[in-house]
Amino acid sequence: MSITENITKIRRSLPTGVTLVAVSKFHPIEDLQEAYAAGQRIFGESRAQELTVKQKALPNDIEWHFIGPLQSNKVKDIAPFIHLIHSIDSLKLLQEVNKQAAKNNRVIRLLLEIHVAQEEAKHGFTPNECRELLQKISLADFPNIRICGLMGMATFTGDMHIVQQEFRTLHSLFVELKNGLFKEDEDFKELSMGMSDDYPIAIQEGSTMIRVGTSIFGERKY
Repeated sequence: MSITENITKIRRSLPTGVTLVAVSKFHPIEDLQEAYAAGQRIFGESRAQELTVKQKALPNDIEWHFIGPLQSNKVKDIAPFIHLIHSIDSLKLLQEVNKQAAKNNRVIRLLLEIHVAQEEAKHGFTPNECRELLQKISLADFPNIRICGLMGMATFTGDMHIVQQEFRTLHSLFVELKNGLFKEDEDFKELSMGMSDDYPIAIQEGSTMIRVGTSIFGERKY
């Protein structure tokens, strides 16, 4: 199937309220142009250098999402235009995003990355670390960021029961924060979980945003 056909098929399967992020990292600009022509406007990248090249080459109405590990020294490169950062995994990074957003007279939207998978290599706060961070800081000290929700990845496994339980853990934390600290915050509404292999389960468990690459673009091109 073509990129256009893949996007159309996935979109038709999504419930109302679930956003599709087309994960375009490591794919050439031509592939993104085809997806754009099919109506896709939200793309996810994981390397600042690759993202800035694509952002300059493609239409201005694209929403760019940063979905991979983000080094503090790369924040300045994407701060002028990034729509949403999914992968905030430290206080240091939170502070740097706020700093660079202020330099660009912007308010940058972000998600806190939560580590629920069994693989140690994956990034993010544990649920308890997330709670401790939010108790320690005052959001008033970060006027140039908006915490809009959480992001997480499940274990890469064929055991969908494990995947489901991890998504359920992440959704539980999301609901806890939504009904607690962020009760009066209309911006806190996104739960980014689910990729090509597991997004149907993620949606069942409350995802509002799925990050799909291989099922749209095929295997990585470079």
